[in-house]
Amino acid sequence: MTSITPHAPASPRPLPAWLALAGAVVVGVLTALQARVNGDLGVRLDDGFVAAVVSFGSGLAILIVLSVATRAGQRGFRALVAGVRGRAIPWWMLAGGAAGALTVATQGLAVGLIGVSLFTVGMVAGQALNGLVLDRIGYGPGGAVAVTVPRLIGGALALAAVALALTGEGVRGIPWWMLLLPFLTGAGIAWQQATNGRLRAKVGTPLTATLVNFVGGTAILAVAAVVHVAAVGAPDPFPADPLVYTGGAIGVVYIFLSAALVQHTGVLLLGLGAVTGQLTTSLVLDLLWPSAAGPGLAQSAVMVAVALLSVVVATVPWKRVPRRRRGRA
Repeated sequence: MTSITPHAPASPRPLPAWLALAGAVVVGVLTALQARVNGDLGVRLDDGFVAAVVSFGSGLAILIVLSVATRAGQRGFRALVAGVRGRAIPWWMLAGGAAGALTVATQGLAVGLIGVSLFTVGMVAGQALNGLVLDRIGYGPGGAVAVTVPRLIGGALALAAVALALTGEGVRGIPWWMLLLPFLTGAGIAWQQATNGRLRAKVGTPLTATLVNFVGGTAILAVAAVVHVAAVGAPDPFPADPLVYTGGAIGVVYIFLSAALVQHTGVLLLGLGAVTGQLTTSLVLDLLWPSAAGPGLAQSAVMVAVALLSVVVATVPWKRVPRRRRGRA
């Protein structure tokens, strides 16, 4: 019996390194912005799980409309169905939404208290470490990426930014689990970006890969929210401010970009570029939209500088100096 496999899409043209890195920075900017929006909604509702469902559910509604209304969405969905039926797309390639659900739930639970900067640097550690591992084993759509000395140093500098965030008065009184959640979120994001990139290669469009994420994430969060409300009661009244409901739309854009960019950058470089955008934006957001805790302005500025240095070290094509031959003057 002949199995049905989706038409293999043509390999996209490689993007210039500067353009791919700029896109990764935009992913980070949008991630930080979504964290602040979802965190504020979680504080106003006094329920991070319900806030997460609202965010993911609104993003899912947008993606369903786009998938039905566009040819790319229709082609991608047909390729997805054919790939699943023919077993060319394994079940784990559809599980990226679990990491997205963890991200949005953690934003709603933690960001309103610890601030975007502290949340972001916790994610940095998870992304950097898991990005190195995933690149080394070739999990991403581009295959194995060499873990060179500059990439190792860049990852170490990203971790140094995390160490800076965990010093001083800003983290005193914050529960340890609230500091651990961002780390797990970052590790999940690195895995999600690689998984979405592989799914995108199968279905031919980032739109369908993003839709799969939001379907799975919304289902997981809906179950979690129902259990939480049954245990602790209904959330506070929903606020009238429309800005706190934009997290889903923001998530659609940055997950779409991540799925499209990861094959050009690798998992680690995408994560480091996103970290730069996240830290820079989180610094601005915490100044304009302060939270109850988190590092001060000077400390946050140093973290941003170290993160920027980590991206430069990891991406600049360092050349070896040739050794001089002995025996001749």
